[in-house]
Amino acid sequence: MSKNTKATSKQVASKAAKTLTDANASQTAKKLAASALSQKDRSKQTGAELEDLASKVLKSTKYNADTKELAASVLSQSNKAR
Repeated sequence: MSKNTKATSKQVASKAAKTLTDANASQTAKKLAASALSQKDRSKQTGAELEDLASKVLKSTKYNADTKELAASVLSQSNKAR
């Protein structure tokens, strides 16, 4: 299995932390934020379920730019073999 060694940037990690503490943030945004923060360490990568969610967010017009940025970060850290 090919491992992705990308890590969440400081800017995205900061946005993710703010999202997790935002009472108005959606559950979807919070899931993506938690995943992005957990991938600050290069040893972790996105699982299949979050890959699917991130892909749906990026294709949708329902989500704002911040949520899409989190989705893009999470998706970029997915398993290369999937």
